[in-house]
Amino acid sequence: MKIDRMLAMTVLLLNRGRISAKELADRFEVSTKTIYRDMDTLSRAGIPIAAYSGTSGGFEIMEQYTISRQFLTLDEIYSIFAAVKGVKAALDDQTLDGLLDKVETLLYRSRQEKEVGHSVSAELLFDLNPWGQGVNTRGKVSQLRQAIGQSRKVKLQYINMNGSDSEREMEPCRLILKGNVWYLQAYCLLREDFRSFRLSRIQEIDVFEAHFTPRKLPLQDTYDWKPEWSSDARKSTVRLLFSPLVRHRVWDTFAPDQISLYDDGSVCVEGEFSLDEWFYGMVLSYGGHIKIESPEFVAEEVVRRAQKILDLYSKPDNMVST
Repeated sequence: MKIDRMLAMTVLLLNRGRISAKELADRFEVSTKTIYRDMDTLSRAGIPIAAYSGTSGGFEIMEQYTISRQFLTLDEIYSIFAAVKGVKAALDDQTLDGLLDKVETLLYRSRQEKEVGHSVSAELLFDLNPWGQGVNTRGKVSQLRQAIGQSRKVKLQYINMNGSDSEREMEPCRLILKGNVWYLQAYCLLREDFRSFRLSRIQEIDVFEAHFTPRKLPLQDTYDWKPEWSSDARKSTVRLLFSPLVRHRVWDTFAPDQISLYDDGSVCVEGEFSLDEWFYGMVLSYGGHIKIESPEFVAEEVVRRAQKILDLYSKPDNMVST
């Protein structure tokens, strides 16, 4: 319908900025003449559409124009409110109070809100605080966020994935919350490249007075694992058999296409894994509820590591080996 198309175009222009008539025509599967007529209709309806000619021309909505609350459904506003509330709790940022108040005002201005008395964000709760970290993590997030905003260099005391202490000077660029884990993306002055650092492994943060000129960040919509991060670890196809007692944990850890269920309730997981510290730590965390069916050398390595644990407790005077 024409009204649906024009509403969609309005939202698109608000989000994207200038868009050519041809791109709009291709997107909505109409002619460019229809697009011009729609733009004229929107202009007469009070939406300030500006048209530009030339190779970089197109249509855009003038700055400072804001979309009316009527363009959002009540459920959509509930979702926005819940998301903002979760971000505020994770960042411990009082500046988000104003945004929270504005979104909540949209709710209470709704006639449906007054009549039904629906509790705010009743269906959704976003809690972005990682388990067991709380105040300590929020303090690091706050300190690094300020350094990023002021473009100040930082020095980190950091424990790397091999358990070694390191000291790095860097230009902090972006904070990333992946699942329930915070990461800092920064330009490492030692490696002369962008690197990511897990906040839970940061021991100390020193913020310098010196400023830096922000570099262009790599474009990314998601924060996905890169194969080169495990380039030093051997990879192998591994087959694991789990007891029914830990079935719930298996679904938390592995991808569904790696999992097979047996009639007796046990669970088989088969896939290619990097045989690094994470893998062996994960296997040992299941105790006697896991068996490595193949390959044999992986099972032998787990036995070796388990024997080290036994040796440690059979000789209590020994120090923990590195």
